[in-house]
Amino acid sequence: MSIFLELGQRPDEPGPPIHGPAAYPDDVATRLAVDAEKIIARYPQSRSALLPLLHLVQSEDGCLTPAGISFCAKQLELTDAEVTAVATFYSMYRRTPTGEYLVGVCTNTLCAIMGGDAILEALQDHLGVHAGQTTPSVNGGPSVTLEHIECNAACDYAPVVMVNWEFFDNQTPSSARELVDGLRAGDPPEPTRGAPLCTFRETARTLAGLPDPRSDNGKVGDATLAGLRVARERGMHAPEAASEAAPTGAPDDQKAAAEATQNAPAPGPAATVPPKPDTTETNPDATDSRA
Repeated sequence: MSIFLELGQRPDEPGPPIHGPAAYPDDVATRLAVDAEKIIARYPQSRSALLPLLHLVQSEDGCLTPAGISFCAKQLELTDAEVTAVATFYSMYRRTPTGEYLVGVCTNTLCAIMGGDAILEALQDHLGVHAGQTTPSVNGGPSVTLEHIECNAACDYAPVVMVNWEFFDNQTPSSARELVDGLRAGDPPEPTRGAPLCTFRETARTLAGLPDPRSDNGKVGDATLAGLRVARERGMHAPEAASEAAPTGAPDDQKAAAEATQNAPAPGPAATVPPKPDTTETNPDATDSRA
């Protein structure tokens, strides 16, 4: 029995997988080549710089274009087909034009249980677009692209909405509508944690490894640090070096594994952890259910 699989772009990104201009104007190519040289220099093998270079060209166009694919291929001495194969594998590389703000709604297991599907439906109705589409600009304000995304490893704050990969935690349909209204009005709200918002193209430059225009590195959520706090309270720590796991007389395979990583120490928890919040002032009956 044979099975036919039709391969192509993600269903929420209509149109050709990659389209647009075939080549950059000389001035654009020259400017991007300066940034590309800095990025490539960080890697012992130039082709290892492909992923950040794809973010670089995405910062230029707002999505991947044949011009961007060709530019990356030329910089790394690859074929356009090799670059395209990588570019179309990762969902963070957009194949259609993206607005100033990419709003992603997670509907994976926990976010779905906590209301992620309702948030996505509410935003589609409110914005008048489906996932994968971009809103028109209102009075010259920023446009918003709505995206249906998979898990963002932020389950401790479900349901989560991300804007240009910055977190907006514990969302509801109402708060999500207020969020996109602020974006479209040119008054972007502050993320729950992380750095302040910047545009999608600016975010792509940062993901390419170029200097982040934001001076504020943001904050870390309390729930994210709960495990680290418990580890420090109980005196838990990792061994100073992986070689400690292979005592004298250990089997040869165990020794070999330890030697392979002996120059990569695993430090114990050393990050600055904020004190556990005191909830008794606002709610005397509150109890901390975390472990």
